Amino acid sequence: MRLFFRYWEKKSLFPIKMVLIEGKYAHQKSENLDEYFKANGVPYIPRKMMCSTNPTVDISKSGDKWTITTTTMFRTVAYTFKLGEGYEEHMPGTVLKSTTTLEGDKLITVCVAPNGSETVRTYSFSDEGMILTYKHKESQQEAIRHFKRL
Repeated sequence: MRLFFRYWEKKSLFPIKMVLIEGKYAHQKSENLDEYFKANGVPYIPRKMMCSTNPTVDISKSGDKWTITTTTMFRTVAYTFKLGEGYEEHMPGTVLKSTTTLEGDKLITVCVAPNGSETVRTYSFSDEGMILTYKHKESQQEAIRHFKRL
């Protein structure tokens, strides 16, 4: 029993450090983005336009409401939501039913299209920036976008 308390005393000396999620992020590079959009049926021209963008992402929180604003040279999209509650994301040609949760240093958004297909966006944060991972459940196709904290 004494050994347990000594271990616990040592562990409690180190405070838990949470990464700051709120902030502005600039796109640095993408991996597998064109292949991801292609596998998910995005037509050629919109796919090429989306892959050529270098978005900035601004994440803010006011009370229990979060806002994620993505800005490109083509458009600005902002979604405000409460963690664990459903909301709608209006995409060109469709509306997704989405829910975002917070798990440690990650915001995880699950999106369901009208046809039932599911996509998961995982925003993983570090002191240096953010990694945004897209994963389409049916095709198992994945893409990654790297962002630097501004």
